[in-house]
Amino acid sequence: MPPWPYPRWIAHRGAGELAPENTLAAFRLGAEYGFRMFECDAKLAADGVPFLMHDATLDRTTNAREIFGPAPSNIGGDHPWSELARLDAGSWHSGRYAGEPLPSLENVSRFCLANDYLLNIEIKPTPGFERPTGEVVARHADRLWNNAPVPPLLTSFRPEALQGALATAPRLPRGLLLETLWSGWLEVAQSLGCVAIVCNHALWDRATVDRVHGAGLRCLSYTPNDEATVQRLTGLGTDGIITDRVDLFSPAG
Repeated sequence: MPPWPYPRWIAHRGAGELAPENTLAAFRLGAEYGFRMFECDAKLAADGVPFLMHDATLDRTTNAREIFGPAPSNIGGDHPWSELARLDAGSWHSGRYAGEPLPSLENVSRFCLANDYLLNIEIKPTPGFERPTGEVVARHADRLWNNAPVPPLLTSFRPEALQGALATAPRLPRGLLLETLWSGWLEVAQSLGCVAIVCNHALWDRATVDRVHGAGLRCLSYTPNDEATVQRLTGLGTDGIITDRVDLFSPAG
């Protein structure tokens, strides 16, 4: 297989559940535990600015209802970045992180590049904007990491988003995320020029690992959080572990 420039251990959403997900505070905490690579979710604001957020709505991890009013659902993609930047993305987690803002992808790139950290950007489109989100996230990532020795790994559950990324910035590596092994998944990954399959950890078995490796792709897992699961994945020869438990596993081990 081609050389793999990424470390085995990847901190999920920055620092899993120990800090507010998808914030720079979470990245900093993950780094304090020794992690050199981070996974995050990127979607688009209404004006096309990529920012970090997992959910389609803002309610779970921000004070959007307090700021924007009691809308039935505050869709992140309905607001421009100037409004999203006002939100508190830390208080929901704990008082320690009150006032922590949502970061843009550009904010995150500065942090990673200044500290030689690597990034897995999951393209997380607002429903109905799969391909445009892939295009815009890839275009920004290509610009922001233009001179970086190791580019970010772009992943998505949505093949349309990866199609957009491929068409816009083909030099950036891509990975297909899978919750189930749906019919034709490997062929779709190959057609998209993917370098990795990123599976729910329970999907990996010897035959599936061998099939992916035989196709020249790497095997990554989300989100194993206990020692027994990690040992099983290690025994299978998988290549990367995206974990919430930055406090349990040492990436130097």
